[in-house]
Amino acid sequence: MILEHEPMLTRLELARRIYASSNLKGVFVLRSGALSNEYFDKYRFESVPALLREIVIAMAELVPVETEILAGLELGGVPLATALCQATGLPAAFVRKTAKTYGTCKLAEGASVEGKNVLVIEDVVTSGGQIVQSVTELRKLGAEVSSVLCVIDRESGAAGVLEKEGLSLRALFSMSELRSAAGI
Repeated sequence: MILEHEPMLTRLELARRIYASSNLKGVFVLRSGALSNEYFDKYRFESVPALLREIVIAMAELVPVETEILAGLELGGVPLATALCQATGLPAAFVRKTAKTYGTCKLAEGASVEGKNVLVIEDVVTSGGQIVQSVTELRKLGAEVSSVLCVIDRESGAAGVLEKEGLSLRALFSMSELRSAAGI
């Protein structure tokens, strides 16, 4: 993939920065409905320009060479796909949870996914349920989807769920890698 800049942080430093900026302790309900005493607030790493740049440079290395379109899932995948398209030169599509009911009434905005090799972009992956729903809809639109790229895999079963749907999960970091980098 095309990269305009070399990363400034090492992989270990990047993991530490992501953990420090986004790890919250408490009781949280995850999108999957599961309860967790730990939450990774993606908006805390997606809204810091220098950190987002480092994340995207590292993610670009994981983009499969056959990728034609980056598809950011609503909401956290959208800023990642936007920044990643800048780093790679690949066009992006922005995928809603449901098609809008006005205007163009589209599920996927931006680049057309029909007949294209699409890489789904997500922020934090837990169960993979929303990804499966979104990929099902993208495939109905004619997209060829075989891979998902995320920043954090919470290691809560998503990889197995996605594999059953013919999808490979590529994660910049697993939860255990982030904890290890933070010395936990």
